[in-house]
Amino acid sequence: MKDNRLTRTWRNRPRPGTDPDAHYAERMGPPNGFSLLPWLLMGMGAFSHLFQGKTDNPWIGGAFLLAFNSLYIYVVFRAFDKRSRESRSTRLALVGLGLMTGVVSAWYGGPWLLFWPLLGLATGAVLRGPKVGRVMLALAVLAGVVAGVRDGWGAINVAYGTLLSGLVTSAILTLAETVKELRETRQELARTAVEKERLRFSRDLHDLLGHTLSVIVVKSEAARRLAPRDLEAALSQVNDIESVGRQALTEIREAVTGYREGSLNTELDGARSALSAAGIEPVVRQSGPPLEPQPESLLGWVVREAVTNVVRHSRDASRCTITVTGGSERVLLEIADDGRGVRSEQHGSGTGTSTAPTAVRTGTGLKGLTERLAAAGGSLTAGPGPRGGFLVKAELPVDTQLELTR
Repeated sequence: MKDNRLTRTWRNRPRPGTDPDAHYAERMGPPNGFSLLPWLLMGMGAFSHLFQGKTDNPWIGGAFLLAFNSLYIYVVFRAFDKRSRESRSTRLALVGLGLMTGVVSAWYGGPWLLFWPLLGLATGAVLRGPKVGRVMLALAVLAGVVAGVRDGWGAINVAYGTLLSGLVTSAILTLAETVKELRETRQELARTAVEKERLRFSRDLHDLLGHTLSVIVVKSEAARRLAPRDLEAALSQVNDIESVGRQALTEIREAVTGYREGSLNTELDGARSALSAAGIEPVVRQSGPPLEPQPESLLGWVVREAVTNVVRHSRDASRCTITVTGGSERVLLEIADDGRGVRSEQHGSGTGTSTAPTAVRTGTGLKGLTERLAAAGGSLTAGPGPRGGFLVKAELPVDTQLELTR
């Protein structure tokens, strides 16, 4: 394909979903010391005088040009990094640049006075903030005095050029640095938003599918057991499976679009159905005033995850008790079963024995819920119950306004 202008434009186009400003800024590149090098051409007049033999003591003038250009390049290239810009070596190099400019311009005059605006440009590149105005004003006055002695009324142009070059350079570089920081901040915020949404979706999907699949498996096993002796009861379980599947589809769509919110009463009804199908007696106790939507939504997630764990991991459990106790400031939720999901080991201790539970391994769902409750000012603990079995305890302030699912 012929590499014409249209082809080059197509190749360099910003990709979909990217920031056009960032794309073109990346192509242009950030400002650097090379952008300040062309201003050294202001010293060509002094170099011409030196080359033509119009300068006394040409060796001194040549040494000044070499030293000035070297220090200028050193200073302006270090001015674009904050750490090197504020280092002592950069400040000392700038001071040396000023002393050389003052001595040689006072000695030679003429085109050598144009090194004052170059000094102002280097000073503006290094200095940022409110102090640059005072420094540049003092530097412009000094340049005007020296130029006035050597060049009379031409000192006005030298002083004005020195002041303007420093202020404009400092303003432009400060603005470029601010734009760069804002762009980096915007990109960081975008990455944070993406990570937050990814975490929300993974938590919701885990909680939804984990519970739903567990209920479907339990009800399928119940239907298989009932089918040989009670076809009508088996069909009832199949109808429940269909209902659970349809509800799961709706919940997954809501989770994808970010509008999934748990309901405590809905989850309690689902818990009764799932526990009954697994042969576990559900006992639900509720007390206290109605809850706000946010804590009710989060407690609904806790009920869903805890009941799913009871159905899947409690061994030989016959009862699961869910207790919701609301108060004026905080609400407490407890889910306890009487199974053997947490094993204990006998450890010898002298002449007797003591029972100590092994370390409890919490899954992804409980870890995610612990983080959610902590962000909302609450807490979640899970471990062996005082009378055996497994106990999940969640506590939340009743007036939390944290957005929990998005």
